[in-house]
This record gives sequence, structure tokens and C-alpha cells, in this order.
Amino acid sequence: MIAGQHPTAVRTSPIRGVLFDKDGTLLDYARTWTPINREVALLAARGDAQLAETLLSLGGQDPLTGHVEPGSPLAAGTHHEVAEIFTAHLGAATPPSLAFAIQHAFETGGARHAVLVDDALTTLARLSAAGLILGVASNDTAGGIAASLGRHPGVLGHFRFLAGCDSGHGAKPEPGMALAFAAATGIDPASIAIVGDAVHDLEMGRRAGYGLRVGVTGGTSPAAALAPHADMLVDCLADLVRLLTGRS
Repeated sequence: MIAGQHPTAVRTSPIRGVLFDKDGTLLDYARTWTPINREVALLAARGDAQLAETLLSLGGQDPLTGHVEPGSPLAAGTHHEVAEIFTAHLGAATPPSLAFAIQHAFETGGARHAVLVDDALTTLARLSAAGLILGVASNDTAGGIAASLGRHPGVLGHFRFLAGCDSGHGAKPEPGMALAFAAATGIDPASIAIVGDAVHDLEMGRRAGYGLRVGVTGGTSPAAALAPHADMLVDCLADLVRLLTGRS
């Protein structure tokens, strides 16, 4: 079900392309990233469980409940941003090459733990069948995208474009990845929809001049946080088929 519509939303061009966020949008954030974040914090803490809990909190994840704060480094940041937060607390005790170690842990963790949201594969198949060109833009690395989505047969084949924070286009909320998708596909940004669960995603779409910004409320951010930045809110990916194709 479509959860809501921003009253100022105006779309004059038909949507021909859809750029998806990955974590919290295509992948179930809690089931995928809660255990990975714990592993990363413990790695940075060199096995000190109490220190790892402190690092988790600084990154935005409650060490007891697993809840992740919307927009926090662990919810929407890059591995470099997570490393910077940890390093600021650890100081001289920071493990060497921490950002690289976190990147590796994210990639290997994604390959082990990644769980698709309900109806993800069916939705992608139906959007592709309707002639829409699909892409992924993530603040994870390109290797992380391949590892986590590649864990699920048939998913990567639906995407014409994949970009991570290390793909040379910058990171969210900057518009680089969104503009690169438009350039790679030859689609006018006004005819592209951005779909994501974080303000970073929607802000990237706005800066790139995308014609539609769709907030997904089932990820890390509540509807109230997304609504001021979104043209439409949806409860789940399956809602996109009707929204973007007019088919139920």
C-alpha cells in the first residue's frame, strides 16, 4: 500500500529508470547488518566486548536492542565514516588500516548474512518486465554490493548499473552516483526515480534533479523522517509496481 504523498509532488515526465538504495531497501537492514555491525565493532575493539558496545553506540546502533539511529554512520555512512567515528574514540589504540579492515568485514559479512526484503526479487522482475531500467547506488563498496546481492541468485541480473562509494562517483548525499546512472543509461534525470530508506538517498536524488523520490518506510528511517524529503512513501517494495507502472 502507498503510505503517503508529499503535497508538493509534481511529476511531468514518465519514469523510465529506477535507482535503488541497497541496505534497508533491497536488503532487510536489521537481519543483515545488526550482526555485521557487532562483528565490526568487536574487530575495532580488538576483542574487548565492553569497548565494542561503546563503539556500536557511537556508530548509531544500540548494543542491547540492535536498533540503529536513522542517518547514523552505521545506518547510512561509508566504511571510512565508520572508521573515523571509531578512531576518534580509540585514539592511539586504533588498529592499523581500520577503514580497510571494516571494508573487508562489511563485504565478507554481507556475503554471509544478507537477507532480501520480502518481494524484492518479484518486484525487480516485474519492473524490468515493464521496461524500466534499474540500478543500485550504495554507500557500501562495489565489492559489498556484489557480495551481498550476489548471495541471492537472479538479483544482480536485473541491474544495468551498480555503484558503490568507491566507484569514483562520490558518496551519498552527493549527487554523483545518481548522475552517473543517468549518464550510463541515457535517461534524463527528470525521468528517474530514486528509491531508498534514508534521507541520504532522497537528498541524492533531489540534488541530481530526479523526477521522483520514493521513501521506503520499512528500513532504518521512520515515515516522519522521510516525508519532508519524499514525493511518495511506500511500506514495501511491492508497492512500487503499481506506483511506477500503474499495474497491480
